[in-house]
Amino acid sequence: MSEAPAIETPLAHTPLHALHVARGARMVPFAGYEMPVQYADGIIAEHTHTREAAGLFDVSHMGQAFLVGPDHETAARALEALVPADIVNLAPGRQRYTQLTEANGGILDDLMVTRSAEPDEDGVLMLVVNAAGKEADYAHIAGALPANVRLIRADHRALIALQGPKAAAVLERHCAGAATMPFMTARSASFDGIDCHVSRSGYTGEDGYEISVKANRVRAIAERLLGHAEVKPIGLGARDSLRLEAGLCLYGHDIDTTTSPVEAALAWSIQKRRREEGGFPGSERVLAELRDGPHRLRVGVRPESRIPAREGAQIKSSDGAPIGKITSGGFGPSVGGPVAMGYVERAFAEPDTSIVLVVRDKDIPARVTALPFVPHRYYRGS
Repeated sequence: MSEAPAIETPLAHTPLHALHVARGARMVPFAGYEMPVQYADGIIAEHTHTREAAGLFDVSHMGQAFLVGPDHETAARALEALVPADIVNLAPGRQRYTQLTEANGGILDDLMVTRSAEPDEDGVLMLVVNAAGKEADYAHIAGALPANVRLIRADHRALIALQGPKAAAVLERHCAGAATMPFMTARSASFDGIDCHVSRSGYTGEDGYEISVKANRVRAIAERLLGHAEVKPIGLGARDSLRLEAGLCLYGHDIDTTTSPVEAALAWSIQKRRREEGGFPGSERVLAELRDGPHRLRVGVRPESRIPAREGAQIKSSDGAPIGKITSGGFGPSVGGPVAMGYVERAFAEPDTSIVLVVRDKDIPARVTALPFVPHRYYRGS
């Protein structure tokens, strides 16, 4: 008796799918969605344009949700039972990066948390989680909440990111006051009369914004932004090379359940009160690593050749001993050569340490490098 054929789940589409197709994007499967990997100009041109002007990214595949409690402290403490960040002291209209950790200190996912700036939304936290893990994240969060706090999915909303040095000037033409928002702040806004929520954030290392809006209004905003000469649509390929140059982690590659926030060089995202009090999953391990140092660390790597080192490439010491692995790697257009990130034993984590990469069974000399490869250009206020 023959086996029944496997049933393939059809790929989901974001609200901007038709716009991508109309603009000639090459579409690929990604996290259960059909997404644009590049447009006609190609990945390097898109990468460079974002660094020099402004790129528009469709990130509507990400998960958006609201955590709602009777007041801020109640909602914040419910979330603090799951993440190592200080959410209680997050000010209205401010945003914070953190991680969902598990009992052994590993990372289930990373996420952005925003406290509403609206006085009548005192108990509302806005969450953005990764696309591939959003169903598991929602179940994990909802299953741990007290009876007076609930998780509300925002599947009716789309999310786009406008990134680059000219993003502020472009968005200000449509959204008054956007140009003066400091990095990691957020507020309700009007884009040419369309209600939306704007945060000054993103994942490219450049200045820029993320705009959350009802799905049925996102195309109008996207087309108006793309009507400016400074703005071009950017696909997943350039999004990856931009975040790699910026030294930013990609979940499932640079961080996962085998890595702790301290190993991942994300200790900066754990504020003083949480370091003192703990009280989050895996806090015993994480606090011990903060005190004593982890066994390994995420570092930047620069191959001393034109050959890029890809994910999974072994890292050896200069005398040939295995000391770690590459987790992300490729060509850095702004750097003009290959760049990579990976984990090495702590003794080899100092910048300028000589190491060896095994690429296609060949030993390639390389050096540990401080992150990021390209300086961040976030706007922190005048």
